[in-house]
Amino acid sequence: MNKPRHETWNPVTGCSPVSEGCDHCYARGIALRLRDMGVARYSEGFSVVVHEDVIEKPLHWRDPRIVFVTSMGDLMHPEVPEDFINRVFDVMRRCARHQFQLLSKRPERMAGLCRTIDWPANVWAGTTVENRSFYHRLENLRRVDSAIRFISFEPLLGDVSDVDLTGIHWAAVGGESGPEARPMRIEWARGIRDRCVREGIAFYFKQWGGRHHSSGGRMLDGRTWDQSPDPSGQMRLGL
Repeated sequence: MNKPRHETWNPVTGCSPVSEGCDHCYARGIALRLRDMGVARYSEGFSVVVHEDVIEKPLHWRDPRIVFVTSMGDLMHPEVPEDFINRVFDVMRRCARHQFQLLSKRPERMAGLCRTIDWPANVWAGTTVENRSFYHRLENLRRVDSAIRFISFEPLLGDVSDVDLTGIHWAAVGGESGPEARPMRIEWARGIRDRCVREGIAFYFKQWGGRHHSSGGRMLDGRTWDQSPDPSGQMRLGL
């Protein structure tokens, strides 16, 4: 069986900083370059904009896909109207053949919306935790009634080996990219990996980032880590 194609879908572009993990935001840099190149969709740079013309795009993808939602923004940004978010969720609900990965640094809004939104089984909910200062995001994420909850430890800026992984099904780790990338220590990545292995949580190591460790761009202790959960929450290998 062929692996599902990976896709990005940006019904919203733009964001604003909420923590030190945003300092070298790759999406902001891309948006500003596209604005300077005259790309109409980014005429406002990295200001928050909703895009009516792409909201139904997933409906036209016939084959099942793994879709990362708003790679160039944050659907949960306070400037995104709740009515528009509801319409995005309606599209995802109608596309049961696709798996949507929704990542936000604002999981408190995700949790709040669960009071009015019936969370679709094919929408995974995730948040970013770059260091210990943002463990509170996990408390909000655990309030989201999603089949799969995941954490993006990217950019990983400190030791988080004592993080509470209760209710979490997947953890992804990555170093920061770009010329100003802050380094990620190997013991930080190992700490999360070891916790995931002990607790049966799927672990994905994305990259070392701009300052590669000598073991390689995606290698951690001599191997790649590409685990992912299935919708039941059980671990599977090699997505």
